[in-house]
Amino acid sequence: MEPLSFQEYICSLDPTTLPRILRICSGVYFQGSVYEISGNECCLSTGDLLKITAVTLQKVVCENVHTGQTTELLPTFKGLFQPALDLVPSPTPQGPFPGVSGKKGLTLHQALAWRGRQTQPLRCPTIGPHALLLSPVYEVQATMNLRRDEVKIPSTLEVDVEDVTEESQDVHFSRPLLLSEVLGMEEVLPTQAEILEGPHSATIFESAWVPRLRKGQRLQIHSCSHTWRVLASARSGTRRFLLSSAYQGRFRRRPRQFAGVQELAASLQPGQQLHVVVMQDCEGREDDVPPLSVGDRLEARQLLLAGTSTRLLCLRHSEEEGEEEEGEELLLPLDLGGSFVEEVCDSKKYRLTELVELLPLPCDVRVVATDPALERDVLGSFPALRLEARITQPFLVSSFCEEPDKGFEIPPQWLDLSLVLTEEPVHSQAPSTHCSHVEELTEAFYYKLLAQLPGGSAPPPPRPPKPKAASRDVQVQPRPAPEQDRARSRGKRSQVPRPTTSSQTRLAQPLPPPLVLPQKVKSLTTHRSTPNEYSPRPHLPAAPRSRKARSDTGESTGPPVAIAGCMYVLHVFVLLWGTAGHEVPGAVPMGT
Repeated sequence: MEPLSFQEYICSLDPTTLPRILRICSGVYFQGSVYEISGNECCLSTGDLLKITAVTLQKVVCENVHTGQTTELLPTFKGLFQPALDLVPSPTPQGPFPGVSGKKGLTLHQALAWRGRQTQPLRCPTIGPHALLLSPVYEVQATMNLRRDEVKIPSTLEVDVEDVTEESQDVHFSRPLLLSEVLGMEEVLPTQAEILEGPHSATIFESAWVPRLRKGQRLQIHSCSHTWRVLASARSGTRRFLLSSAYQGRFRRRPRQFAGVQELAASLQPGQQLHVVVMQDCEGREDDVPPLSVGDRLEARQLLLAGTSTRLLCLRHSEEEGEEEEGEELLLPLDLGGSFVEEVCDSKKYRLTELVELLPLPCDVRVVATDPALERDVLGSFPALRLEARITQPFLVSSFCEEPDKGFEIPPQWLDLSLVLTEEPVHSQAPSTHCSHVEELTEAFYYKLLAQLPGGSAPPPPRPPKPKAASRDVQVQPRPAPEQDRARSRGKRSQVPRPTTSSQTRLAQPLPPPLVLPQKVKSLTTHRSTPNEYSPRPHLPAAPRSRKARSDTGESTGPPVAIAGCMYVLHVFVLLWGTAGHEVPGAVPMGT
């Protein structure tokens, strides 16, 4: 068959002969052309095969022979068509449509079928007196090799095709699948597949087999795994794991630790009590929340609504109380901080299945016997693990074709990929999946998984406000003497020592004490100043202490305050006069 345009082929196609297989012949540039078909990009390359399964009329374009104007008709158009006899060539038989005598005209669909045998202008009184040329537009439903969904292509697509149905009877059109779809096709397992596109999601496992899931890799999918998992995290680090129910190690319970009342309340199971010991002193809040001390034994009972807030009902027990005594009732707010540790008296070794059946999760454990099936069981290196939640998720037991004996388990809901099933034989013996007993999780997927768990998306409660620091005693700074203000106004030649409170500053010989006001204060801070290292000053004797200053007992101990003030002014004046370069009568020069 000679190649035809796609429009010509579809217009001449007999729907009763479907399905038909076509080969793309032309209309392709640079290895392939990308057409947007039904909202999806579809690449048609030379040599591609299309399997036509259905053809549906979408509309008919009527072109006026004289003016070139076009009109679109829907497939439900009710008008009748007749040939334009004045435009029919003379060899063409006259009269109405051949073989349709006695009729006034044909419907739209009949006219299109007649047009398929001969192209002639038609007239439709419903549209107008002018002759028309009909151009139908069909929607073609087809299947392409290695494409998941059927495509819907307009017949006006500008490509050339040829019919290869007869010579392509043994051609199989492979339909891509998602790995999650294979979960519902247990009847085809075991099977072999080829990956067409790797996982779109971020990496979830820190395993060596995950990066190998890329395009072109061949897999053997053996069966569905019916094991459940347990989410676990190391208490002393940031590593997280997914443990299979097939894990053969042994565990021993460890006391759980709770950072605050909120964690304590979250671990409380309905109808059960939780016994803990306070590991950190906790300040109370006024009268309704008493303080907690290290060593206090608490029994967490239940959550209660107190006013507008929810509180945790606890009983505080003392060592002197008997077993029949209830203890002191406490209503602790959920935002109260602190540190608590669970009271545990259990030395039994548990399997993972026993732990999940007998103990509520989360619980803290330690691996006391590693899994003998693993070459290196990393869980044995941690002093404590927290088993957080049980997870039921379908897995597929798989292996790489080049390593059929080394199996692993893929969770399609978390790690989906596109593949195509091949009809090649599968290794008869099921592979070993020991490496999937412990899968380490990436940090990003761990938090994503936590958010998907029941109650995992709840925001954490607000932390309690930090207690206000105790106000320190206000230190009264001494008021500088008036002579110092005068000295500043004279200029920067005279350097007046300023008080300093730094304990690291080297202290010099102190100046006479400042004037002490006759009033009671709790304490006065004594400041010492640094001497002027650039101007020498004479050695001055210390001024006598004011007798009028009050002692710690509040009794008067000296002469009137006015005498002490005058002596202080005299000594400062002598000091400033000497440092300014003036001779002081009666003073002995330095160095003599």
